[in-house]
Amino acid sequence: MHWIIAPVLLPALLAPMIGFVMRHDIVLARAASFAGTACLVGISAYLLSMTLGGETFVYRLGDWQPPFGIVLVLDRLSALMVLLTSVLALIVLWHAAATGWDSRGRHFHALFQFQLMGVAGAFLTGDVFNLFVFFEVLLIASYGLMIHGGGQQRLGAGLQYIVINLAGSTLFLFALGVLYATTGTLNLADLTLRMQEIAVEDAALVRVAAMLLMIVFAVKAALFPVQFWLPGTYANAPAPVAALFAIMTKVGAYAIIRVHGSAFGPGIEATDGQSAAWLFPAAIVTIAIGAVGVLGAKRLLPLISFSVVGSMGTLLVAVAAFTPEATTAGLYYLLHSTFAAAALFLLADLVLARRGSEALSLLPATVQNGLFAALFFAAAIGMAGMPPLSGFLGKLFVLDTLRDPGTIVWAWSSVLIGSLLTIVGFARAGSILFWKSTAPEAGAPPAVQEPEGRAEPEAPARAGVAQLVPTFATLAILASLAVFAGPVVDFLEATSLQLYDRSSYIEAVLGQSGGN
Repeated sequence: MHWIIAPVLLPALLAPMIGFVMRHDIVLARAASFAGTACLVGISAYLLSMTLGGETFVYRLGDWQPPFGIVLVLDRLSALMVLLTSVLALIVLWHAAATGWDSRGRHFHALFQFQLMGVAGAFLTGDVFNLFVFFEVLLIASYGLMIHGGGQQRLGAGLQYIVINLAGSTLFLFALGVLYATTGTLNLADLTLRMQEIAVEDAALVRVAAMLLMIVFAVKAALFPVQFWLPGTYANAPAPVAALFAIMTKVGAYAIIRVHGSAFGPGIEATDGQSAAWLFPAAIVTIAIGAVGVLGAKRLLPLISFSVVGSMGTLLVAVAAFTPEATTAGLYYLLHSTFAAAALFLLADLVLARRGSEALSLLPATVQNGLFAALFFAAAIGMAGMPPLSGFLGKLFVLDTLRDPGTIVWAWSSVLIGSLLTIVGFARAGSILFWKSTAPEAGAPPAVQEPEGRAEPEAPARAGVAQLVPTFATLAILASLAVFAGPVVDFLEATSLQLYDRSSYIEAVLGQSGGN
């Protein structure tokens, strides 16, 4: 049972060791970080295997009983998210080491481990207050990672990121205060139990707290109207950090699914329908903003960042239905979009390191142009939702579950038109980066010959196998999600059913009396 706390404890112990003892030796820090993250993947896989029988496990810190003690709760959803985080982290860490990004500052690996601690804790915690605590841990680490490597633009974007998230943290505290004042608890199982007993006429303050929490989670998930921080932050962060940040928005989506799906979700009379009524239109607008941003982007990293915004809109359109079927589709798309975004950022890092400019303008073709073009094509069709990769299946699942007559037109139109605009945007970018750059411009003067004796500019180095492995790995995962879609969806269906089985969750956390 103690394994449940390992995804939090392991990086929490490793981070200060790296930060204080190994910060002057990049080889030692790299080895320790790799070993820790690889162990985290193994532990996460074991935890996921524990949940396959449908049981919910509870870890009580200090053996204090809930709702007063701190609890970590392991069910199918939390185990899946921790495994997703650890696998993504291992891939990103490999890329950072292979490209030398991790050596551009002394504290990369320490911050990386703190980030993993915060994300894993947010997925495992069983109460809303500790969700706030782990949000702060992962945000503090992400501030450092965001400005890793320095640069004026990066510092400016980091400052904007800090201000937005501090505002979100303040709102989070207000929401917790209102929620505790009205219900007397912040334990999620206990909160769900008490929400079932609150009459509609007494629910005004609870509804306010629920909306404040929705706004906070919307900030994390980059949902309209608080999505504006994401393109600037991701586009200016080091590309491997942006790839790791693909899981950050999913923390916001997870919090909406977990908190609003159980404590404030369907069947809770005091707040029934409130979350969906706000979440659905916001998700529709988010899709539109993402698609238009992809179409109008003039630089590669903002284009990818806007595609992440659009993918979050698609994910949350499914979540907004708050049904097991739509949640299953949303979770499948969540897995896909995380690795699709990571693949694009990792590939962009390799391309831009050799191209020298992220502007979508004609420049001479760089080395390995054909290979990079093929990888970009695969990652782009994955993000846009074209066959044969998992993005197509993910959007198909989402559309298939959104058949309510009141929402089907908006949902289908936004997803389909958004996908079309995203395809056009990525096709334009790929054409400029990899195709038009190889063709001499019509009417252009012939290339000037270098005077004899003058050295020709040195060609950029080719990407080695070690640098290409992470991008291939993310694309292989997208292909695997498509090939094994049946078993994956079966697992996700069981996950969604467990998520909406409130009585079993309450009984597991609070005991038999709570369940009854």
